[in-house]
Order: sequence, then C-alpha cells, then structure tokens
Amino acid sequence: MPKRSSKTPRADELAKLVAAVATGATVLPKTEQGKDVGAVALGRRGGLKGGKARAAALTKKQRTEIARKGAAARWKR
Repeated sequence: MPKRSSKTPRADELAKLVAAVATGATVLPKTEQGKDVGAVALGRRGGLKGGKARAAALTKKQRTEIARKGAAARWKR
C-alpha cells in the first residue's frame, strides 16, 4: 500500500512559520481570490460538519418538512 503524503505541515515547520509571521519576517499566503488561507481552511472545516450538526439539531417534523419542500421543488421543474 502506498504511503500517503501529509498535507499538513510538520510541527517544526509550523512553529517556524508562526515565529516568522509573529516577527513580521513573512506574511501569510493568500489564495488566488485574495482570501486568507487559514480562514478558508477554518471555513471549510466548519462547512464540512455544518450539515451534520444542523441535522442533529432538527426535530423529525422539521426534517420531514424540509424534505417535502425539497421534493416539491424538484418535481416542480
């Protein structure tokens, strides 16, 4: 089985980056849209668990109503 490469930086690399940003030696990279990479990662992490958290918070009646509304919208097309 092939080894997977880790996309997260190692602890020593992360510590070096944090120190460089804190001292002003470097700035955090931006995405092509000009967004902060860290903020994008946090937003994605929240988005990945958002649907599950919402579903857990809804009652059975609320989920049923949302499903009916979605089905009606699909059949309307």
